[in-house]
Amino acid sequence: MTAPLHYGDSGDGGVAVAEPGSPQLDYTKVRNYWGRATPSILGPYMMDGFGFPAGAGRLRFRREQEMVAARVESLPSSCSVLDLGSGVGFWTEYFAQRFAHVESVEASPVLYSALTDRCSRYPNVTTCNGNVLSYEPRQKLGLVFLGGLLMYLDEHDVRALLERLAPTLESGALVLCRESTVRHGTKVLQGEYQVVYRSVDTYRRIFAEAGFDVVTAEANAAYAGPQMGCEAVKKWKSLVPEQCWCLPVIGRLA
Repeated sequence: MTAPLHYGDSGDGGVAVAEPGSPQLDYTKVRNYWGRATPSILGPYMMDGFGFPAGAGRLRFRREQEMVAARVESLPSSCSVLDLGSGVGFWTEYFAQRFAHVESVEASPVLYSALTDRCSRYPNVTTCNGNVLSYEPRQKLGLVFLGGLLMYLDEHDVRALLERLAPTLESGALVLCRESTVRHGTKVLQGEYQVVYRSVDTYRRIFAEAGFDVVTAEANAAYAGPQMGCEAVKKWKSLVPEQCWCLPVIGRLA
């Protein structure tokens, strides 16, 4: 069982090492946040509110597709894919065009509605509006895609999820994990938006403890440009009165 890791920096410059007894995520707040998410190419990428055109999200997605394509090209087209935390379905659609069957799981009703609208024309897609921690795959899997899911789970649930997935994987299957990270340790953000940013070394340890071999970890180059744009707009908003933000203009320039 192998698990390539694709990662990007969280971008806020802060690092906090989690100690025993450190705060855990409030899953109710996590569900509430994503229950209100904008069902667009920008929303799941956390790129809303910066004035970016939709094309910025599409560009990021195309660049991430190139990275994923290089990793999955060795898999047979006859294999089945599990897309967990599938959001509005762009990745589900991508895999449906390349593999025999895709199972897609999304908990947010808002995002799930967009997912089903996008993927209803693909007869090889099975969707589920439910909890990824309790979902039972319908068949043996050649690929599991975790596209920014694990940072919304406490560590014991990440490990439990991986251990539950292991028996469903075919020989030579891949688990492809794309997460936002910090350079060292773990940082837990609380409040209305709750998330856990872990280092690549932390993810390596968790995957190893669940019985996986991490074959590669590489920076998500498609993440860097949009994140720099977000930081530039944040700086602009901190320096300029709100009535002068002109976000549709500034966002396009960024």
